[in-house]
Amino acid sequence: MLGVTASTEKIFTEEFADLPTVSLPSYSISYSSSLPLWMKLAAQFFRIRSVIRKEHAQLNEIIRKHKIDVVISDNRFGLYSNEAYTVFITHQVFLRTPFASSFLQGINKRYIERFNEVWIPDHTEESVSLSGSLSHGKQFHTNVKFIGPLSRLHTIIIEKKFDYLFLLSGPEPQHTILAQLLLKKAVGFPEKKFALCSHSFSDEKSSIPNLKIFTSPNIHALSELIQASETIVCRSGYSTLMDLDHLGKKKMILVPTPGQTEQEYLAQFWKEKRGALVCQQKEIEKLKLV
Repeated sequence: MLGVTASTEKIFTEEFADLPTVSLPSYSISYSSSLPLWMKLAAQFFRIRSVIRKEHAQLNEIIRKHKIDVVISDNRFGLYSNEAYTVFITHQVFLRTPFASSFLQGINKRYIERFNEVWIPDHTEESVSLSGSLSHGKQFHTNVKFIGPLSRLHTIIIEKKFDYLFLLSGPEPQHTILAQLLLKKAVGFPEKKFALCSHSFSDEKSSIPNLKIFTSPNIHALSELIQASETIVCRSGYSTLMDLDHLGKKKMILVPTPGQTEQEYLAQFWKEKRGALVCQQKEIEKLKLV
């Protein structure tokens, strides 16, 4: 059985069409075009805590109704229970915050310790880690397993079609802000071939002759698109980084979401360990695509 939200329902129903699903409340974390993420999260703290309590109560009802034995939670803090064996999946065991680090880490720890196990989608050895100090350190949970990086994409051999792929992810308004900046960038390099992959843009919105837009491609089309592109320009979200690592992509330009400290850390970590280029969103106009 799958627990889905409105934002993930399409993916899960396509990939696991034979499994029954139940709807879970969304955390509905909103971003700002000007305020840093940590400030927006602070303002939404009590609402998010309320959602966690609701999903915890809903889970116990689901366990009783469907006689569930094991629950695997992908970063859903409320999906713990005394009525089933529960596993929490996260790469961010240790938070990186601009303030109140000990206090916020204490909250994170209390929630995670309510689960029977913690699964970390990364390599056990820190020397080849994809997430660095976000997951490696002195573990506070007594039952931690490194399960290796995860990706739903598949490797294929395909000829290069695009010089750059703008691989967009994340919520609004930052999703559209970055898209508009990158579209302007494509106009300035007419000799290059670009692709833009997004969940909210369509071909009708582009009049740029050297750019092709792909809207919400399935896993097969997305796998082909990434491997048909020479350089990937994307956010430094961990799921995206795991996908690029799985497909063996080396050339990438990471643009962390402004104010999202996890992505800022990962971008710098991948710059130091993997040779990725990093460009702050406010510096996109100065970025040279050569």
